[in-house]
Amino acid sequence: MKILMTGGTGLIGRALTADLHKAGHRVTVLTRNPQRAAALLPPETVVHPWDARSPEGWSALLNEVEAVVNLAGESIAGENLRAILLRRWTPAYKRRIRESRLRVGALLTEAIRQAASRPKVLLQASAVGYYGNTGPREVDESAPPGRDFLAEVCKAWEASTAPVAQLGVRRVVLRTGLVLAAEGGILPVMLLPVRAFIGGPLGSGKQAVPWIHLADEVAAIRFLLENEGCSGPYNLCAPQPVTQAEFARLAGRVLRRPAFLPSPAALLKLTLGEKAQLVLEGQRALPRRLLEAGFSFRYPDLEAALRALLG
Repeated sequence: MKILMTGGTGLIGRALTADLHKAGHRVTVLTRNPQRAAALLPPETVVHPWDARSPEGWSALLNEVEAVVNLAGESIAGENLRAILLRRWTPAYKRRIRESRLRVGALLTEAIRQAASRPKVLLQASAVGYYGNTGPREVDESAPPGRDFLAEVCKAWEASTAPVAQLGVRRVVLRTGLVLAAEGGILPVMLLPVRAFIGGPLGSGKQAVPWIHLADEVAAIRFLLENEGCSGPYNLCAPQPVTQAEFARLAGRVLRRPAFLPSPAALLKLTLGEKAQLVLEGQRALPRRLLEAGFSFRYPDLEAALRALLG
C-alpha cells in the first residue's frame, strides 16, 4: 500500500513509518523540514516538502496513494523536557495547538476533494482528551465529548476531516491515550520524580491514566489501516487503565524506588499553569471497538509494559 503521512517526524510517526516499511508498505512523509525528516526516518521513506498551508507542490501525490495518515499538530505537552516543564498554555500557544490541527485537516480534506483519484482510507489522529475529565467513570467510543480546552480541540480536530467520508473515503479516528516509550514522549517526564526518590501520587492520585505502549499504538494503527471493515472512532489505550497513584506505585516497583510522596495539586498548578490538567485530570477510557474488531494487545498490563520499556 502507498501511504501519505503528515506528522511523520513525531514519536508515533517515526515508529509507525518504520513498522509500515517492515510490513511492505511504501510511505511518503510530508514535512516542513525535509533535511531533519530524512535524518529521523528510515532511508526508504520518501520525504516531500510542504508548508502545511497550501496544496501547492504536493496535492498531486494524492492521486498515487491509497491511504492518508494525518498525525500533524503542534505538541500539546511539549516536544522536550524543557518545553514540558516551562512552556505555559498561553492564549497564543493554545491558538497554535488548535490552528495547527484544524488547518492541516481542512487542507487535506480540500485536496482530497479535488483529487482525480482519491485515497481509499484516511486515518485521523485525535486523543482520549476528547472525553474531558471523566473521573472514575469508564468511557468507550460512544461517550460524548467533554467541554474543556483539550476536549474542544479534539472535537474540532476530528471534525476537520469528517467531510472525506461523504466523498467515499473510509475514515478512522485514532483517540490515543498517553503513549509510553523509552525513547521520548511523556514517560521520561512521568518517571522523573520516581528516579529522584520523590515519586508518588500527583494531586489526589485518583485520576485515571489512559496509557498505551508505543508498540501497541503502532500495531493498532496498522491494524485499523489494513482492515477495511474498520471506520469511525477507536480508543487507542490499554484495556487495563490505572489511577495515577497506581502508576506511581508500579513505576516505583519497576525502578526499585519509593513512590509514596504526594505532589499537591496546588503546587502542580503553580508550576505548570493550566497545563497541569494533563496530569491532574484523566479519562478511564476503554478500547471497546478495537477489542471487538479483533485486535490483541501485546502489553495490556502496565507493569509488564514498564518492565519491557525500562529493562
